[in-house]
Amino acid sequence: MASSCEPSAHGAPAATPYARTLDCVHCGLCLPTCPTHQVLGVEADSPRGRIYLMRALAEGRVQDPEAIRPYLDRCLDCRACETACPSGVRYGEILEATRAQLAQTGSKRGLADRLVPFLLWHVVAHQTRLRAVFALLRAAELLGLRWLATRLGLLPKAMAAIAPPVPPARERRPLPTGLHKPPAGVAPRGVRVALFTGCIMEPMFGRVNRATLDLLLANGFEVDVPRAQRCCGALLVHAGEPERAKELARANVAAFADADVVVNNSAGCGCAMKEYGHLLDDAGGAAFAAKCRDVSELLAAHGLTATPARREQKVAYDDPCHLCHGQGVRQQPRTLLAQVPGLQLVAHEAPEDCCGSAGIYNLLQPETADAIGQRKAERLLRAGVDAVVTGNPGCMMQIRSHLRRAGSAIEVLHPVELLLPPAAASGPRSGATR
Repeated sequence: MASSCEPSAHGAPAATPYARTLDCVHCGLCLPTCPTHQVLGVEADSPRGRIYLMRALAEGRVQDPEAIRPYLDRCLDCRACETACPSGVRYGEILEATRAQLAQTGSKRGLADRLVPFLLWHVVAHQTRLRAVFALLRAAELLGLRWLATRLGLLPKAMAAIAPPVPPARERRPLPTGLHKPPAGVAPRGVRVALFTGCIMEPMFGRVNRATLDLLLANGFEVDVPRAQRCCGALLVHAGEPERAKELARANVAAFADADVVVNNSAGCGCAMKEYGHLLDDAGGAAFAAKCRDVSELLAAHGLTATPARREQKVAYDDPCHLCHGQGVRQQPRTLLAQVPGLQLVAHEAPEDCCGSAGIYNLLQPETADAIGQRKAERLLRAGVDAVVTGNPGCMMQIRSHLRRAGSAIEVLHPVELLLPPAAASGPRSGATR
Protein backbone atom coordinates (compact mmCIF):
# COMPACT_ATOMS: atom_id res chain seq x y z
CA MET A 1 0.00 0.00 0.00
CA ALA A 2 1.40 3.37 -1.00
CA SER A 3 2.09 5.69 1.89
CA SER A 4 3.73 9.00 2.63
CA CYS A 5 5.68 7.06 5.21
CA GLU A 6 7.04 4.49 2.79
CA PRO A 7 10.74 4.15 2.06
CA SER A 8 11.79 4.85 -1.51
CA ALA A 9 12.64 2.12 -3.99
CA HIS A 10 16.30 2.71 -3.18
CA GLY A 11 15.79 2.05 0.52
CA ALA A 12 16.11 5.69 1.62
CA PRO A 13 13.20 7.17 3.56
CA ALA A 14 10.84 9.14 1.35
CA ALA A 15 9.38 11.24 4.16
CA THR A 16 10.16 12.38 7.66
CA PRO A 17 7.71 10.15 9.63
CA TYR A 18 9.32 6.95 8.34
CA ALA A 19 12.81 8.32 8.91
CA ARG A 20 11.87 9.12 12.49
CA THR A 21 10.86 5.53 13.18
CA LEU A 22 14.51 4.66 12.47
CA ASP A 23 15.60 6.91 15.35
CA CYS A 24 14.08 4.43 17.84
CA VAL A 25 16.78 2.13 19.20
CA HIS A 26 14.23 -0.05 21.06
CA CYS A 27 15.94 0.57 24.39
CA GLY A 28 12.69 0.22 26.32
CA LEU A 29 13.07 3.34 28.49
CA CYS A 30 9.65 4.43 27.26
CA LEU A 31 7.86 1.36 28.59
CA PRO A 32 7.54 2.40 32.26
CA THR A 33 6.15 5.80 31.22
CA CYS A 34 3.48 4.47 28.82
CA PRO A 35 -0.01 4.33 30.40
CA THR A 36 -1.31 1.58 28.12
CA HIS A 37 1.76 -0.60 28.61
CA GLN A 38 1.48 -0.14 32.37
CA VAL A 39 -2.17 -1.24 32.32
CA LEU A 40 -2.14 -3.89 29.58
CA GLY A 41 1.44 -5.18 29.76
CA VAL A 42 1.55 -5.88 26.01
CA GLU A 43 4.59 -4.98 23.91
CA ALA A 44 2.45 -3.89 20.96
CA ASP A 45 0.67 -1.47 23.31
CA SER A 46 3.92 0.33 24.10
CA PRO A 47 5.62 3.15 22.16
CA ARG A 48 8.45 0.81 21.16
CA GLY A 49 6.01 -1.81 19.92
CA ARG A 50 3.85 0.69 18.06
CA ILE A 51 6.88 2.19 16.34
CA TYR A 52 7.86 -1.29 15.19
CA LEU A 53 4.35 -1.80 13.79
CA MET A 54 4.30 1.60 12.07
CA ARG A 55 7.72 0.93 10.55
CA ALA A 56 6.53 -2.47 9.33
CA LEU A 57 3.49 -0.82 7.74
CA ALA A 58 5.67 1.74 5.96
CA GLU A 59 7.98 -0.97 4.67
CA GLY A 60 5.10 -3.01 3.27
CA ARG A 61 5.50 -5.86 5.74
CA VAL A 62 1.92 -5.59 7.04
CA GLN A 63 -0.56 -7.57 4.93
CA ASP A 64 -3.67 -6.07 6.50
CA PRO A 65 -3.27 -2.51 7.83
CA GLU A 66 -6.41 -2.98 9.93
CA ALA A 67 -4.52 -5.56 11.98
CA ILE A 68 -2.40 -2.86 13.60
CA ARG A 69 -5.14 -0.24 13.94
CA PRO A 70 -6.35 -1.39 17.42
CA TYR A 71 -2.87 -0.94 18.89
CA LEU A 72 -2.60 2.58 17.47
CA ASP A 73 -6.14 3.43 18.55
CA ARG A 74 -5.30 2.42 22.12
CA CYS A 75 -2.47 4.97 22.26
CA LEU A 76 -3.40 8.12 24.21
CA ASP A 77 -0.76 10.20 22.36
CA CYS A 78 0.24 11.58 25.77
CA ARG A 79 3.87 12.10 24.67
CA ALA A 80 5.31 10.72 27.91
CA CYS A 81 7.51 8.49 25.77
CA GLU A 82 9.00 11.59 24.13
CA THR A 83 10.06 12.88 27.53
CA ALA A 84 11.68 9.53 28.37
CA CYS A 85 13.28 8.88 24.98
CA PRO A 86 17.09 9.38 24.94
CA SER A 87 17.07 9.39 21.13
CA GLY A 88 14.60 12.25 20.73
CA VAL A 89 12.06 10.24 18.76
CA ARG A 90 9.11 12.45 17.71
CA TYR A 91 6.59 9.75 18.47
CA GLY A 92 3.53 12.01 18.26
CA GLU A 93 4.31 13.07 14.71
CA ILE A 94 4.86 9.48 13.60
CA LEU A 95 1.62 8.32 15.20
CA GLU A 96 -0.48 11.14 13.76
CA ALA A 97 0.93 10.61 10.26
CA THR A 98 0.16 6.89 10.43
CA ARG A 99 -3.35 7.46 11.78
CA ALA A 100 -4.00 9.82 8.86
CA GLN A 101 -2.76 7.15 6.46
CA LEU A 102 -5.07 4.52 7.98
CA ALA A 103 -8.01 6.94 7.99
CA GLN A 104 -7.62 7.37 4.23
CA THR A 105 -8.09 3.65 3.62
CA GLY A 106 -11.31 3.41 5.63
CA SER A 107 -11.68 -0.15 4.42
CA LYS A 108 -13.00 -1.72 7.61
CA ARG A 109 -14.00 1.29 9.64
CA GLY A 110 -17.12 0.88 11.72
CA LEU A 111 -19.91 3.37 12.26
CA ALA A 112 -18.21 4.91 15.32
CA ASP A 113 -14.97 5.38 13.39
CA ARG A 114 -16.83 7.33 10.73
CA LEU A 115 -19.14 9.18 13.12
CA VAL A 116 -16.40 10.66 15.31
CA PRO A 117 -14.64 12.66 12.54
CA PHE A 118 -18.08 13.77 11.27
CA LEU A 119 -19.07 15.16 14.67
CA LEU A 120 -15.68 16.74 15.26
CA TRP A 121 -15.84 18.57 11.94
CA HIS A 122 -19.53 19.41 11.65
CA VAL A 123 -20.29 20.16 15.31
CA VAL A 124 -17.25 20.69 17.54
CA ALA A 125 -15.40 22.80 14.96
CA HIS A 126 -18.39 25.16 14.62
CA GLN A 127 -18.96 27.11 17.81
CA THR A 128 -22.54 28.17 17.01
CA ARG A 129 -23.59 24.57 16.42
CA LEU A 130 -21.75 23.44 19.54
CA ARG A 131 -23.56 26.06 21.63
CA ALA A 132 -26.89 24.82 20.25
CA VAL A 133 -26.02 21.22 21.14
CA PHE A 134 -25.14 22.17 24.70
CA ALA A 135 -28.35 24.18 25.03
CA LEU A 136 -30.30 21.07 24.02
CA LEU A 137 -28.30 18.93 26.43
CA ARG A 138 -29.00 21.38 29.24
CA ALA A 139 -32.72 21.27 28.48
CA ALA A 140 -32.64 17.48 28.40
CA GLU A 141 -30.96 17.38 31.81
CA LEU A 142 -33.54 19.73 33.32
CA LEU A 143 -36.28 17.44 32.01
CA GLY A 144 -34.61 14.38 33.47
CA LEU A 145 -33.88 12.95 30.04
CA ARG A 146 -30.19 12.40 30.75
CA TRP A 147 -31.07 9.92 33.48
CA LEU A 148 -33.63 8.24 31.24
CA ALA A 149 -31.25 8.09 28.26
CA THR A 150 -28.60 6.49 30.46
CA ARG A 151 -31.03 3.90 31.81
CA LEU A 152 -32.25 3.05 28.30
CA GLY A 153 -28.71 2.78 26.95
CA LEU A 154 -29.17 5.71 24.55
CA LEU A 155 -26.40 7.64 26.29
CA PRO A 156 -23.14 5.67 26.46
CA LYS A 157 -22.20 4.88 30.05
CA ALA A 158 -18.68 6.20 29.44
CA MET A 159 -20.05 9.60 28.42
CA ALA A 160 -22.56 9.69 31.27
CA ALA A 161 -19.84 8.87 33.80
CA ILE A 162 -17.32 11.44 32.54
CA ALA A 163 -19.36 14.48 31.58
CA PRO A 164 -20.46 16.68 34.48
CA PRO A 165 -23.86 18.39 34.30
CA VAL A 166 -24.06 21.03 31.59
CA PRO A 167 -23.65 24.48 33.20
CA PRO A 168 -26.57 26.95 33.09
CA ALA A 169 -26.76 29.44 30.23
CA ARG A 170 -25.15 32.26 32.21
CA GLU A 171 -22.02 30.14 32.61
CA ARG A 172 -21.97 29.08 28.95
CA ARG A 173 -22.09 32.58 27.54
CA PRO A 174 -19.12 33.41 25.30
CA LEU A 175 -16.65 36.10 26.23
CA PRO A 176 -17.28 39.46 24.57
CA THR A 177 -15.04 39.76 21.53
CA GLY A 178 -12.77 42.71 20.92
CA LEU A 179 -10.31 44.54 23.15
CA HIS A 180 -10.62 44.48 26.95
CA LYS A 181 -8.61 46.91 29.07
CA PRO A 182 -7.59 46.65 32.73
CA PRO A 183 -10.19 48.08 35.14
CA ALA A 184 -9.76 51.39 36.90
CA GLY A 185 -7.12 51.26 39.60
CA VAL A 186 -5.03 48.58 37.88
CA ALA A 187 -1.75 49.83 36.46
CA PRO A 188 -1.47 48.84 32.77
CA ARG A 189 1.64 46.86 31.81
CA GLY A 190 1.60 48.11 28.24
CA VAL A 191 1.38 44.49 27.10
CA ARG A 192 -1.43 43.32 24.85
CA VAL A 193 -2.27 39.63 24.44
CA ALA A 194 -4.88 37.77 22.41
CA LEU A 195 -6.95 35.12 24.18
CA PHE A 196 -7.83 31.80 22.56
CA THR A 197 -11.16 30.68 24.02
CA GLY A 198 -11.37 27.14 22.59
CA CYS A 199 -14.39 25.02 21.72
CA ILE A 200 -15.24 22.82 24.73
CA MET A 201 -13.86 25.38 27.20
CA GLU A 202 -16.66 27.81 26.41
CA PRO A 203 -19.77 25.65 27.04
CA MET A 204 -18.33 23.36 29.72
CA PHE A 205 -15.82 25.61 31.49
CA GLY A 206 -17.01 29.11 30.77
CA ARG A 207 -16.08 30.01 34.34
CA VAL A 208 -12.45 29.22 33.53
CA ASN A 209 -12.48 31.42 30.44
CA ARG A 210 -13.94 34.29 32.46
CA ALA A 211 -11.44 33.70 35.26
CA THR A 212 -8.62 33.75 32.70
CA LEU A 213 -9.80 37.06 31.28
CA ASP A 214 -10.32 38.53 34.77
CA LEU A 215 -6.90 37.35 35.90
CA LEU A 216 -5.09 38.85 32.92
CA LEU A 217 -6.93 42.17 33.31
CA ALA A 218 -6.31 42.28 37.06
CA ASN A 219 -2.60 41.86 36.35
CA GLY A 220 -2.50 44.78 33.94
CA PHE A 221 -2.67 43.07 30.54
CA GLU A 222 -4.81 44.32 27.68
CA VAL A 223 -6.68 41.35 26.25
CA ASP A 224 -8.04 40.97 22.75
CA VAL A 225 -10.62 38.24 22.07
CA PRO A 226 -10.70 37.80 18.26
CA ARG A 227 -14.15 37.12 16.85
CA ALA A 228 -12.93 35.00 13.91
CA GLN A 229 -11.01 32.38 15.93
CA ARG A 230 -11.87 28.71 15.43
CA CYS A 231 -11.34 25.35 17.14
CA CYS A 232 -7.61 24.52 17.38
CA GLY A 233 -8.02 21.27 15.39
CA ALA A 234 -6.27 19.00 17.91
CA LEU A 235 -9.04 16.39 18.02
CA LEU A 236 -9.13 16.17 14.24
CA VAL A 237 -5.37 15.63 14.09
CA HIS A 238 -5.64 12.85 16.66
CA ALA A 239 -8.50 11.31 14.67
CA GLY A 240 -6.39 11.12 11.50
CA GLU A 241 -8.01 14.13 9.79
CA PRO A 242 -5.09 16.56 9.32
CA GLU A 243 -6.50 18.25 6.22
CA ARG A 244 -9.55 19.46 8.08
CA ALA A 245 -7.36 20.47 11.01
CA LYS A 246 -5.27 22.54 8.59
CA GLU A 247 -8.36 24.50 7.56
CA LEU A 248 -8.98 25.44 11.19
CA ALA A 249 -5.31 26.22 11.73
CA ARG A 250 -5.22 28.60 8.76
CA ALA A 251 -8.31 30.36 10.09
CA ASN A 252 -6.62 30.85 13.46
CA VAL A 253 -3.40 32.09 11.90
CA ALA A 254 -5.47 34.74 10.09
CA ALA A 255 -7.63 35.57 13.15
CA PHE A 256 -4.57 36.18 15.35
CA ALA A 257 -2.43 37.80 12.65
CA ASP A 258 -2.17 41.10 14.56
CA ALA A 259 -1.37 39.51 17.92
CA ASP A 260 2.12 39.51 19.41
CA VAL A 261 1.20 36.84 21.98
CA VAL A 262 -1.59 34.25 21.82
CA VAL A 263 -2.63 33.01 25.26
CA ASN A 264 -4.64 29.86 25.96
CA ASN A 265 -5.81 28.00 29.08
CA SER A 266 -6.17 24.49 27.63
CA ALA A 267 -3.07 22.31 27.47
CA GLY A 268 -4.36 20.24 24.55
CA CYS A 269 -5.21 23.30 22.48
CA GLY A 270 -1.93 24.98 23.35
CA CYS A 271 0.11 21.96 22.30
CA ALA A 272 -1.75 21.72 18.99
CA MET A 273 -1.28 25.42 18.23
CA LYS A 274 2.41 25.29 19.08
CA GLU A 275 2.68 22.58 16.42
CA TYR A 276 1.03 24.58 13.62
CA GLY A 277 4.45 25.00 12.04
CA HIS A 278 4.61 21.22 11.58
CA LEU A 279 0.94 20.87 10.66
CA LEU A 280 0.88 23.63 8.03
CA ASP A 281 4.51 23.30 7.03
CA ASP A 282 4.77 27.00 6.20
CA ALA A 283 6.18 30.23 7.61
CA GLY A 284 2.76 31.47 8.74
CA GLY A 285 2.15 28.39 10.86
CA ALA A 286 5.63 28.56 12.37
CA ALA A 287 5.25 32.26 13.20
CA PHE A 288 1.89 31.64 14.86
CA ALA A 289 3.27 28.73 16.87
CA ALA A 290 6.15 30.85 18.13
CA LYS A 291 3.82 33.37 19.75
CA CYS A 292 1.57 30.86 21.56
CA ARG A 293 1.80 30.70 25.35
CA ASP A 294 -0.02 28.81 28.05
CA VAL A 295 -1.50 31.29 30.52
CA SER A 296 0.84 29.94 33.22
CA GLU A 297 3.85 30.59 30.96
CA LEU A 298 2.81 34.17 30.36
CA LEU A 299 2.08 34.98 34.00
CA ALA A 300 5.21 33.26 35.32
CA ALA A 301 7.36 35.14 32.81
CA HIS A 302 5.86 38.55 33.60
CA GLY A 303 5.09 37.99 37.27
CA LEU A 304 1.87 38.57 39.19
CA THR A 305 1.12 42.17 40.14
CA ALA A 306 -2.20 41.30 41.82
CA THR A 307 -1.96 39.12 44.93
CA PRO A 308 -4.28 36.11 44.72
CA ALA A 309 -7.08 35.73 47.25
CA ARG A 310 -6.20 33.73 50.37
CA ARG A 311 -7.07 30.02 50.27
CA GLU A 312 -6.53 27.82 53.30
CA GLN A 313 -6.34 24.59 51.34
CA LYS A 314 -4.04 21.71 50.58
CA VAL A 315 -3.92 21.14 46.83
CA ALA A 316 -2.19 18.78 44.42
CA TYR A 317 -1.14 20.06 41.02
CA ASP A 318 -1.48 17.35 38.37
CA ASP A 319 0.39 17.95 35.11
CA PRO A 320 -1.67 17.73 31.91
CA CYS A 321 0.27 15.54 29.47
CA HIS A 322 0.14 18.05 26.64
CA LEU A 323 1.47 20.76 28.94
CA CYS A 324 4.39 18.91 30.53
CA HIS A 325 5.32 16.43 27.78
CA GLY A 326 3.96 18.32 24.77
CA GLN A 327 5.02 21.86 25.72
CA GLY A 328 7.67 21.34 28.38
CA VAL A 329 5.75 23.54 30.86
CA ARG A 330 6.14 22.11 34.35
CA GLN A 331 7.41 24.56 36.94
CA GLN A 332 5.45 27.66 35.91
CA PRO A 333 2.04 26.58 37.30
CA ARG A 334 3.66 25.47 40.55
CA THR A 335 5.57 28.76 40.85
CA LEU A 336 2.32 30.69 40.47
CA LEU A 337 0.33 28.51 42.88
CA ALA A 338 3.07 28.92 45.49
CA GLN A 339 2.17 32.65 45.55
CA VAL A 340 -1.41 32.02 46.73
CA PRO A 341 -1.61 33.04 50.41
CA GLY A 342 -2.49 30.11 52.67
CA LEU A 343 -2.27 27.52 49.88
CA GLN A 344 -0.23 24.40 50.58
CA LEU A 345 1.03 22.49 47.55
CA VAL A 346 1.16 18.77 48.31
CA ALA A 347 3.21 16.36 46.22
CA HIS A 348 1.54 13.21 44.96
CA GLU A 349 2.77 10.11 43.17
CA ALA A 350 3.50 10.38 39.43
CA PRO A 351 1.91 13.78 38.69
CA GLU A 352 3.04 13.57 35.05
CA ASP A 353 1.31 10.23 34.41
CA CYS A 354 -1.70 10.46 32.10
CA CYS A 355 -5.17 10.53 33.67
CA GLY A 356 -6.74 8.66 30.74
CA SER A 357 -8.67 11.55 29.21
CA ALA A 358 -6.62 12.27 26.05
CA GLY A 359 -9.21 14.30 24.16
CA ILE A 360 -12.09 11.86 23.59
CA TYR A 361 -10.04 8.73 24.29
CA ASN A 362 -12.07 8.03 27.42
CA LEU A 363 -15.19 7.81 25.24
CA LEU A 364 -13.62 5.64 22.53
CA GLN A 365 -11.54 3.37 24.79
CA PRO A 366 -13.54 3.43 28.04
CA GLU A 367 -12.12 0.28 29.65
CA THR A 368 -8.48 1.29 29.29
CA ALA A 369 -9.26 4.90 30.17
CA ASP A 370 -11.12 3.75 33.30
CA ALA A 371 -8.15 1.70 34.50
CA ILE A 372 -5.79 4.64 33.97
CA GLY A 373 -8.21 7.12 35.55
CA GLN A 374 -8.81 4.92 38.58
CA ARG A 375 -5.07 4.71 39.19
CA LYS A 376 -4.78 8.50 38.97
CA ALA A 377 -7.65 9.00 41.42
CA GLU A 378 -6.15 6.53 43.92
CA ARG A 379 -2.84 8.39 43.89
CA LEU A 380 -4.53 11.74 44.40
CA LEU A 381 -6.66 10.40 47.24
CA ARG A 382 -3.56 9.11 49.01
CA ALA A 383 -2.19 12.65 48.98
CA GLY A 384 -4.95 13.80 51.31
CA VAL A 385 -5.71 17.11 49.57
CA ASP A 386 -8.72 19.41 49.51
CA ALA A 387 -8.48 20.14 45.79
CA VAL A 388 -6.79 18.96 42.61
CA VAL A 389 -5.54 21.57 40.15
CA THR A 390 -4.89 20.90 36.47
CA GLY A 391 -4.88 23.01 33.32
CA ASN A 392 -6.83 21.05 30.71
CA PRO A 393 -10.61 20.56 30.37
CA GLY A 394 -10.44 16.85 29.53
CA CYS A 395 -8.22 16.20 32.53
CA MET A 396 -10.57 18.16 34.78
CA MET A 397 -13.55 16.05 33.70
CA GLN A 398 -11.71 12.72 33.84
CA ILE A 399 -10.17 13.31 37.26
CA ARG A 400 -13.42 14.65 38.70
CA SER A 401 -15.30 11.64 37.35
CA HIS A 402 -12.97 9.12 38.94
CA LEU A 403 -12.81 10.96 42.24
CA ARG A 404 -16.61 10.95 42.38
CA ARG A 405 -16.69 7.23 41.57
CA ALA A 406 -14.34 6.72 44.52
CA GLY A 407 -16.80 8.60 46.74
CA SER A 408 -14.68 11.75 47.03
CA ALA A 409 -15.99 15.32 46.84
CA ILE A 410 -12.52 16.82 46.27
CA GLU A 411 -12.71 19.93 44.10
CA VAL A 412 -11.07 19.87 40.66
CA LEU A 413 -10.00 23.35 39.60
CA HIS A 414 -8.03 25.15 36.92
CA PRO A 415 -4.94 27.07 38.14
CA VAL A 416 -6.37 30.44 37.07
CA GLU A 417 -9.27 29.97 39.49
CA LEU A 418 -6.84 29.99 42.42
CA LEU A 419 -4.83 32.96 41.15
CA LEU A 420 -7.68 35.50 41.04
CA PRO A 421 -7.29 38.46 43.42
CA PRO A 422 -10.10 39.11 45.94
CA ALA A 423 -11.52 42.01 43.93
CA ALA A 424 -11.82 40.10 40.66
CA ALA A 425 -15.40 39.82 39.46
CA SER A 426 -17.02 36.53 38.50
CA GLY A 427 -17.55 37.80 34.95
CA PRO A 428 -15.50 39.88 32.50
CA ARG A 429 -14.27 43.03 34.22
CA SER A 430 -14.36 45.16 31.11
CA GLY A 431 -16.45 45.21 27.99
CA ALA A 432 -14.86 45.07 24.59
CA THR A 433 -13.83 48.42 23.21
CA ARG A 434 -14.31 47.53 19.59
